[in-house]
Amino acid sequence: MQKLRWGILSTGFIAGRFAEGIASSNTGVLAAVSSRSLEAAKDFAAQHGNPAAYGSHAELLAQDDVDAVYIASPHPYHAEMAIAAAQAGKHILCEKPIAMNMEETEAIIAAAAKAGVTLVEAYMYRCHPQTAKVAALLREGAIGEVKLVQAAFGFHAPYNPEGRLFSKKLGGGGILDVGGYTASFACMVADLANGGEETEVQCTGGSGQIDPQCETDTLAIANLQFSNGVLAQISCSTQLAQNNHVRIYGSKGWIDVAEPWIVGPRGGEWSFQLHLADADSPKILKGRESRELYGVEADTFAQLLAGEQPEAPCMKISDTRRTNQIIADWMQQLSL
Repeated sequence: MQKLRWGILSTGFIAGRFAEGIASSNTGVLAAVSSRSLEAAKDFAAQHGNPAAYGSHAELLAQDDVDAVYIASPHPYHAEMAIAAAQAGKHILCEKPIAMNMEETEAIIAAAAKAGVTLVEAYMYRCHPQTAKVAALLREGAIGEVKLVQAAFGFHAPYNPEGRLFSKKLGGGGILDVGGYTASFACMVADLANGGEETEVQCTGGSGQIDPQCETDTLAIANLQFSNGVLAQISCSTQLAQNNHVRIYGSKGWIDVAEPWIVGPRGGEWSFQLHLADADSPKILKGRESRELYGVEADTFAQLLAGEQPEAPCMKISDTRRTNQIIADWMQQLSL
């Protein structure tokens, strides 16, 4: 079976992690990389197996030996790159958030549908066996009727007004950077509690702290209410280290995921706890994954292209729409 031939658009930190992931995957090979400068592309290629290097993204997209692309640029460039990739007939794995607003989100989705290419928003945790196990427990009703989700993703980054985490023109702010993780997890849980059927959601009570110089959020919280009655409390931050976790509360107990987001980045063991109301101590559920986190994501994408059903509930187009609508509503409530 021929391996999926990947092209990576952009050469930043996350592009490097995905290149390493491809190397650990079972299904992919890095065929090409592009950057705004040929020198940067060549430097990146030299570090990651010497794939073909191109000094423009258009050059890479024109290559017949590239089947799929990973878009690793800053947020404001996602729409332009994704639409160009679709028009070039390339399957697309796009870093989150897929776009800066719902207008761009719908334009990307429409372009992919018109071209007949697969489009996935790159929330890598959604592909991991740990997430698959959490999903299996919820399908089994292990904690009874799901009532509440609490999800947090926050860190303290060095303050840099010109950096991508803070600069408004680069799509800075915690909501755009990591808020979608918490929102997408809550949507996944609500759907699983609804027999796998998609639930409608309202984002309310959004509030936070805005950096006065950059006009982007450094701390934000919001409440989500789903049509099946599930509630969620979500938070994110770029200037506050949080206990990054997910807790899912049900009528018979709760699930506590201590490392929900960047789980096993280099492979290895993963674990989380199942607390049942009638048990004296929590049950530890664990496993081991030989591939790197982004390698699991690459293999999951290849499964989708092959028409297979991944075990883990990776992002669907409906998930992308709801998650990005939550992001848009959340930011609007903060007057961003």
